[in-house]
Amino acid sequence: MKRQDFKPTFLQIVYLIICLILFSFIIFTPAIISGPLHLTEKLIIEEETIEGSLLGILFFLSLIILNLYKHEVSRHKEQIIKINNDKKNVEERLEDSVRYIGVINVQIEEIKSMFGNINKYPETKDDLKKSFQFFGERVLGIVNTNWVLFRIISSNNQRTISEHFETRMGFYTGFPHVSNKLIIERQPVSGFSSVISNPQNLNIIVFCIMPVEKISKDQRIFIQAIINEITKLFVILNSTYYIKRNKIFAMNEHEGK
Repeated sequence: MKRQDFKPTFLQIVYLIICLILFSFIIFTPAIISGPLHLTEKLIIEEETIEGSLLGILFFLSLIILNLYKHEVSRHKEQIIKINNDKKNVEERLEDSVRYIGVINVQIEEIKSMFGNINKYPETKDDLKKSFQFFGERVLGIVNTNWVLFRIISSNNQRTISEHFETRMGFYTGFPHVSNKLIIERQPVSGFSSVISNPQNLNIIVFCIMPVEKISKDQRIFIQAIINEITKLFVILNSTYYIKRNKIFAMNEHEGK
């Protein structure tokens, strides 16, 4: 490992030049002052006094310059520390940005896997159950939880229309008991996180609950999108138009035979 070549700073060079000038004055003071200084006929300053006074002044100046140099060095060190701290903060923010971009990319892929794989709407309750299972696996991939419960409730009589309980592979537990009344009244369930469907003009409520204290804003957004998708699939499955369409299709198929 090579030693880094020493390169004096501008401040060090200036300080060195000033020191050389002062020491030159100190050294050549005896040669500069030759004889006493006659201010008046009676006021005469001896050569030794002049030399001593000049040397004292030069020494005092050297102390002042040294203190100024130390002050500037200290200020430069503080600036360097500040620059290093700012650099560290920028690097940390950059790392956070890279991690956030990675999370966003994962979330985008998760969205694609959630909504890009739906190539047809459910036509039977079994199809709806498969959709429940598919979205349950997606929720378990989004939130670090052992199980998730979907439930569709009639807002008119508070009865359960359909529900699905999905657990993580290798995890076994009893079926959770959650009051429909609490869900409809949108009251929090202690020790659980829940997401409820958004549409207010329907006579059903789609509900998702997980055994975690808190979920992040992004997780809630994704699960809300899943809940709304389940709501849409259930409405389509139970719509009059869709039921009539299936009957007509079945009759045409029967007549064709």
